[in-house]
Amino acid sequence: MTDTPPWADVFGHDDPYPEQSDGIDAAIDAAEDGGFLVLEGACGTGKTMLALTAGLDRVRDPDSPFERVFVLTSVKQQLRQFETDLRAINANLPEGYDPVSGLTLVGKADVCPYALESRGGIDAENVYERCDGLRERTRSLVGEGGATTTSNLVSEARGQQVGLIDSGADDSSASYLTVADEPTPYRPDTEEFRGTEFCPFYAGFLDELPDDGDPLEAVPVDLTDVGHLGPTELVRLAAGHGSCPHSVMGALVPEVEVVIGNYYHAFDPVTTGTFTGALLDESTFLVCDEAHMLEPRVRDLVSDAIADASLRDAAAELTRVIQPVVFDREGADTGEDADLVRGELAETDVTVAEIEELRDFCRDLREELDRRVIEHLDRERADWRASMEDLDDMEIPLRDPEEPGEDAITAWARRAGYGDRVWARAATVGAVVGRTLDSLEEEDKQRAAPGVGRTINAWYREDHETFFRAIALERTVDETAPADSWQRGYNASLALYNCLPSEPIGDRIGEFGGGILMSAPLEPIDVFREVTGLNRLDREGRPVEERTYGLTFPESNRASLAVDVPKFTHDNRGPPGEENATRLAHLDAVARIGAHPGNVLVGMPSYAEATWMAEALSERVEKPVLLDASTGDRETESLKDEFFGGGDKVLVTSLRGTLTEGVDYRGDRLSAAVVCGVPIINTARPRTRAVITAYDRRFDDGFETALTVPAVRKARQAIGRVIRGRDERGVRALLDARYARDSWNGVRGYLPEHERAEFAPVSPDMLGVALDRFFKASADPSA
Repeated sequence: MTDTPPWADVFGHDDPYPEQSDGIDAAIDAAEDGGFLVLEGACGTGKTMLALTAGLDRVRDPDSPFERVFVLTSVKQQLRQFETDLRAINANLPEGYDPVSGLTLVGKADVCPYALESRGGIDAENVYERCDGLRERTRSLVGEGGATTTSNLVSEARGQQVGLIDSGADDSSASYLTVADEPTPYRPDTEEFRGTEFCPFYAGFLDELPDDGDPLEAVPVDLTDVGHLGPTELVRLAAGHGSCPHSVMGALVPEVEVVIGNYYHAFDPVTTGTFTGALLDESTFLVCDEAHMLEPRVRDLVSDAIADASLRDAAAELTRVIQPVVFDREGADTGEDADLVRGELAETDVTVAEIEELRDFCRDLREELDRRVIEHLDRERADWRASMEDLDDMEIPLRDPEEPGEDAITAWARRAGYGDRVWARAATVGAVVGRTLDSLEEEDKQRAAPGVGRTINAWYREDHETFFRAIALERTVDETAPADSWQRGYNASLALYNCLPSEPIGDRIGEFGGGILMSAPLEPIDVFREVTGLNRLDREGRPVEERTYGLTFPESNRASLAVDVPKFTHDNRGPPGEENATRLAHLDAVARIGAHPGNVLVGMPSYAEATWMAEALSERVEKPVLLDASTGDRETESLKDEFFGGGDKVLVTSLRGTLTEGVDYRGDRLSAAVVCGVPIINTARPRTRAVITAYDRRFDDGFETALTVPAVRKARQAIGRVIRGRDERGVRALLDARYARDSWNGVRGYLPEHERAEFAPVSPDMLGVALDRFFKASADPSA
């Protein structure tokens, strides 16, 4: 080809689709000017390969400022797709090209050799606390004034095996820790040096560090040869070498050409502050996948809360630090603790009086929280003590959700005599107490005081329009709590909700040099640009380009139906179980679709509605009807296996669940996807009303922007499950008059133009005719 584009060398297939070529060129052009491409692409567009190719073209251009591609996705299946496409790129590079180096970021529980094998008293539940403690003790052994060196620690740990073999013992008695089918040079449990427990893997990593501290020198692999490293490969390479996989991962983060992670790795303040901060600059090309989830996911990440239990633990920790000093003043023997505390405080500007004041504040705050919870429950459910099993999650607003202003806790603190200083200094005091406790105690545990201090400070610092403050009551069962205590049935927390995350999203995106934000459902793009802060970046001179690509598969392979049944609103349908015309119309439509061959996925606005539909539908169709409840991952996986396990079935789920996005329904796994209603979240919740108010003050229509648009994207994501390949056939049905025709609360205008053209309105009485025609053509394509 005479006009082969420059990026063809890093494109992982023989020929790109036209949409891929256009999208790659658009992304490259935008990035060259420090800008971003916003892309909606239906299944089959090849978005993953498009994004990787555009980013790698910039990274491998010697005249480009980009050094790496940073991929963010909120769905595990998509993460695997990026890994697959990166391997395809490496498999098809021209001769003489170095493989593209890549790394998938995971948590400590996924790479810690001890946690993976549940050895050394470490498992997935306590890995962070145990790891932090082991690292701290390992550093204390080899640091300035330490008792030994890293070389000695590693030699001693390895020598445990050598000594066992040299003693003449049978080889089979030499017990090595094996992880990911790779033997390591250490015993199955952590080691000790003169009575101090340490991690030999971390000591091995430290031992490889050169004097200049360049962490890459401690990586036991040549990046020019390795290609992409997934978690399993990383564990084998690092642990087999005797080094800490998580530390090796951290060393690789700024060095590889492609880093694949999730939203936490770019937007969670703790994660970016301790692990991925090196990626947040203009030399990184951002790929944000599943971008329709960016706003709600980041809203959660930039919100905060203080649990009742955390206040209790923080007060205890603050007391633990104060006590040695107080007892020493009174002449009691505190050993070395008092001197240790004074020594720690002498290196800071924190005083004992400040610790005492924060301790008192945490105690009083907990009492006020308790008082307000009891007052609320007495008012809302007078019999709550006698029927805790019937309680639901609750939210107690601390101000009027629709009128921004000072919250009740802030006002209470002022009346109680707590001034600005205790709020403003809480983060600093909490951090110092956490460090002091690590010196006082060898027990590995997550300290409460630092986190509580940070959140108290944020409560004081953040405004009352962007943030909404409330008490969150989450259902639990705690049989150890007193019989008449709300703690027996609830976890309570002081919640600081970020209602309007556009500023932190835009600020963070702006730190990158350019990139792509993409998803299958992203329209209306003008709304997406506004709520993610991209319009602000555009006004600052960083261009934002747009592309929308529809399905490229044959239109004859799908029936796309917007069925004009009554609006499935709360007022029209009533509570689940009520018999009325709206519910009957939706049940009739779903039953008609479910009567045809193949598996059918039905998405409802909530789990309660899903339960109603499943029960009613089981009496109307001959297929087995499966119900997805709000359960854990294991139950969901089991349900998927049953659905895919042979024989036609109907699976009913909530559109807020996990089965309507990020699940592979490729092949004959699905013949129809049905959505009932528009899945707008519950507007009665105080937090939701606060979000609407915040959006109303920033945008033209807060309800539409904050609730309706995301709900339509959820519906579009669900119906997109059914057609995943060129040869697949199926039905996509949107059941609700709001999809079928324009009205005061209609949502048809939020569908992209190509979908409005395809989803022609169908009356309920013509639905059967449309379905029969499509399935007849599917059975005999030549007819």
